[in-house]
Amino acid sequence: MPKNVICLLALVCFVAVALPGGTRQVQAQGPPAPYPAAAPLDQYLIPDKAAEIDLARSAAPASISDQAEVLVFTRDGYVTAAKGGNGFVCLVERSWAKSTDDPEFWSPKIRAPHCLNAPAAKTYLPIVLRKTTLVLAGKSNIEIAQTLQASWEKKEFPALEPNAMCYMMSKQQYLSDNDVHWHPHMMWYVPGDSAKSWEANLPGVPVIAGNVPEDRMTIFMIVVDHWSDGTQFTH
Repeated sequence: MPKNVICLLALVCFVAVALPGGTRQVQAQGPPAPYPAAAPLDQYLIPDKAAEIDLARSAAPASISDQAEVLVFTRDGYVTAAKGGNGFVCLVERSWAKSTDDPEFWSPKIRAPHCLNAPAAKTYLPIVLRKTTLVLAGKSNIEIAQTLQASWEKKEFPALEPNAMCYMMSKQQYLSDNDVHWHPHMMWYVPGDSAKSWEANLPGVPVIAGNVPEDRMTIFMIVVDHWSDGTQFTH
C-alpha cells in the first residue's frame, strides 16, 4: 500500500495500518508523541451542549441528521441529548476513537463528527463506547488495547452488520494537527481484512481501505466534493 494512502487512513479513519513500513514503523522513527498521556478531562468536553449537538449533526446533510439521535460526551460518557427517528446516531468522536498506538490518541483537540446508520450504531458504536468507558476509568492506551483484545476474544462485541457505514462531512471537523479539516467523506465498516474484495487502494480506484486489527475490521472510505451544508470542498 502506498505510504500516502497509509497516512490518509491514519488521519481520517483513525486507522493504524498493520503493514511493513506502515504507520507503526513510521511512528517509531518519528519524533516523540506530542500527546503522551491523557489531558485533564475538561479539555475533552464541549461546555455548550447545544454546540456539541450542532457539531454532531454537521456530520451528515440535514435531511439525515435532523432526524437522527444525537449523543454528547459528558463526564459520565456519551449520553443521549436528542432522540431520533430514522435509525441514525450522530456524535462527535474524541481522539481515543483512533487506534491506541496513534500519536494523537490523547489529543484534546480532536473533534470528529460522525453520523452512523442503524447497522453501524448497533455494531460499530459499542467499540467507541467501550473505549470511552476505559478512558474515563483512567486506563492507559496500552491497558485499553489489552482490554479490547480480551473483549474480542470473549466475543463481547457484536458482529458488524452488513452495510454499516457513516457520514463524515462536517466542515468543522478537527481530525489531526497535520490536516485539520481534510476531506468530506463516507466510510463503511466491514469485518476482517476485506480490502481486496473492493480492490481498494489500486491506481484509479476511488476507494481507500485499511485493515484495523485492533477493531477486527476494514474501513472503506470514499471522499466527496462537498460538505454537509452543501458548500463545495476546497483544499
